[in-house]
Amino acid sequence: MTSARRQLIDPQTTPFYHVINRCVRRAFLCGEDQLTGKSYEHRRGWIIDKIKVLSAIFCIDICAYAVMSNHYHLVLKIDVAAQRALSPHQVIARWTQLFSGHPVATQYLNGDSVSDAESMLLDGLIAEWQERLGSISWFMRCLNEEIARKANKEDTCKGVFWEGRFKSLALLDEQALLACMMYVDLNPIRAGIADSLQDSDFTSIQERLIELSEASPTETPPQAVSRREAEAAFPLNPLLAFDGAVHFAEQSSIPFHFADYLELIDWTGRAVREDKRGFIDSTRPKLLNELGIELDAWITSAKEFRRQYSGISGRWDAMCALKAKVGGKWCRGKQQSEALHPPH
Repeated sequence: MTSARRQLIDPQTTPFYHVINRCVRRAFLCGEDQLTGKSYEHRRGWIIDKIKVLSAIFCIDICAYAVMSNHYHLVLKIDVAAQRALSPHQVIARWTQLFSGHPVATQYLNGDSVSDAESMLLDGLIAEWQERLGSISWFMRCLNEEIARKANKEDTCKGVFWEGRFKSLALLDEQALLACMMYVDLNPIRAGIADSLQDSDFTSIQERLIELSEASPTETPPQAVSRREAEAAFPLNPLLAFDGAVHFAEQSSIPFHFADYLELIDWTGRAVREDKRGFIDSTRPKLLNELGIELDAWITSAKEFRRQYSGISGRWDAMCALKAKVGGKWCRGKQQSEALHPPH
């Protein structure tokens, strides 16, 4: 029996989660339909723009993303501290950017007086909305519903666009977060549709490399045109920063140095491509040395991470503890977990 998502998404256990969603119809989410010749490439911009807008409204940061032809991956972090710090005014202002809210909330924002009964109602609404602003389920609902509506309108059809609710995977420690981000960022290379990180369109690693290169104002980065309308309404949140000085338990940033991550993903990208094996540097990347992960185990993880686990990834004892907490008795991925968490 599977566990309820509200149990597996527990920011007190970990704020980091991998989510994936896939479209149900033969028609592509993005890319080009080989049967009809119609291009859906622009829809990738829809998704990236929307997750940036939602990240600015929700207390949820984006660690990594990859938008593929019929599915997308996100690695998200719930910012519990920011969620708790929201004032009543901020909660209402953010929530009403997404939904119509409630008349009493509008009164409050406008500075109009409210009765005692209305004040009690408002307190309940604010508490509910504040909780939702830190909810990955509500984040994904806002993302998927808009994309489905726009795609259905463009396709002049009705009905289900996504094959089901999103799938989530709790990332319990540094090894799980690193392996998952690597798996997500390397999607185009692993699928054979990109030869390099720079060519891996609509991925977070490409975005980070563009930012790193400090492109001149005359250069237009991918999706820039499609983002202008979104920026007119909401600021777009940047990707969550790397900070190797931060410990995973502090949960304020991605707990690695970006230079080390870049070294590892470049090495791994060449390792997972069968036609690139002759060019793999035999030197072990710094992060693998620090974490004590064997090369073969790491390459296998980069290729198969999503299939290795079910709902939880991390150190084996922590996986079992969380599974017991949510009511399950069996965890998937013991061998893989132990390979990424070798005894010291």
